[in-house]
Amino acid sequence: MKTRIAVFGRKDTVARIENYISEKEEIQIFPFIYQHVQETNDLIEKAVMCDIYLFMNPLAYLYAKDKIDKKRLPAIQIPIDEFTIATALYRLKNSHKYAIRRISIDTSQKQAVMNVLDELAINPKDIYLYNYDESKAFTPSAIASFHENLNLDGKTDFVLTSSRDVENLLQEKNIPVSTIQIPKTNVLKAIHEAKTTMQLNEKTSAQIVAGYVRIKNLGDIREEKNATYARKLVQTMQDILEKYGRKTHSSVLSIKDNLFVLFGTRGMLNYITNNYRNFPLLRELEKELDARIDIGLGLGLTAKQAEYHATLALEACATKNISNAYIVNEREDMFGPLGVEKPFDTSKLYHSLIHKAKLNNELSYNFLDFISLRNNEPFSAQDIAAYYGVTKRSAERTIGKLLSGKVIKVVGEEKPYLRGRPRKLFQIDQ
Repeated sequence: MKTRIAVFGRKDTVARIENYISEKEEIQIFPFIYQHVQETNDLIEKAVMCDIYLFMNPLAYLYAKDKIDKKRLPAIQIPIDEFTIATALYRLKNSHKYAIRRISIDTSQKQAVMNVLDELAINPKDIYLYNYDESKAFTPSAIASFHENLNLDGKTDFVLTSSRDVENLLQEKNIPVSTIQIPKTNVLKAIHEAKTTMQLNEKTSAQIVAGYVRIKNLGDIREEKNATYARKLVQTMQDILEKYGRKTHSSVLSIKDNLFVLFGTRGMLNYITNNYRNFPLLRELEKELDARIDIGLGLGLTAKQAEYHATLALEACATKNISNAYIVNEREDMFGPLGVEKPFDTSKLYHSLIHKAKLNNELSYNFLDFISLRNNEPFSAQDIAAYYGVTKRSAERTIGKLLSGKVIKVVGEEKPYLRGRPRKLFQIDQ
């Protein structure tokens, strides 16, 4: 069954998405075009037949947020992250020939801007930020006035805006301005997240969610500290899980000294899907206990099936000596790790793809997108075949080139089905 994605944006930005996924038969795009971001609130009512809502612009999402929250609609907005900001600053310097100073920026991600400035050793003194999240006045006219006043006061020479509406208003005032462009990688990530969210949401009304939670290596902690300290950790974990249970309307049971089981339905599933990239429960447990945590979550149409899938997810956590959270759905597809970013050196990988694996530019860029979308997780030849839409044999030829060039390495095996041979798993060799 296709994932039906309602995309809200201007005509040119929506066309980009349609072009990017033209060969992905499992996804169907329903465009909802607006001339001004304020129109988004009304367009929401017309997208009732879609599975999930994707917003190309943070302002458009803000205009629709109250309705989204009230109706509990599954929605994703493409974030303006560090990569987006760095790309915008690069274009500012190279295309517009402006120095990266004396500029004003409006964004929904203030911290992303500060992170980029810090990384590039740029003094933020002459850079002014308008953060949507810190102001209720997020209308285009209010944002444009912020930029215009800075320009009239002689404090800025250029404006980077997240909204075309703001750009149009400032152009009427002859103020140098450019809209921050969303990179292709970010668009593809959002589409992937939309598809993943819907896969997890399938059969929500009937699904049961089970979860196993434990402190990793509690025995070592007990030996290093003492038994009393270990018992306090387990008690603290139980307190946090019971608070989580009340929040998600799920049950929490202690089945062993260091193993808790969670059972829930819609509330627990909504929490998981809404926090796929950032899993607060894992972060809270890790911080409060000052220990590494394993969380294995499973979906099923029966309690027994959900519990079995949670066991598979917990086993995946045990393969790494860090905090982990995984989820396995009723088809035994594994998602994760949840909330754990796995960065990689893009430039180094691209150089290896071109010079060691001897791939052409198009295949190299596609492979970079593939690794990024999977959050640098291990992959199989079947994953390559599914992503590129090619045969398994064609994917295996690509795998062979990558192995020969020592771009990837074998890191293990998976057995996605009860019967059949295990699949080899690969990961980039960095």
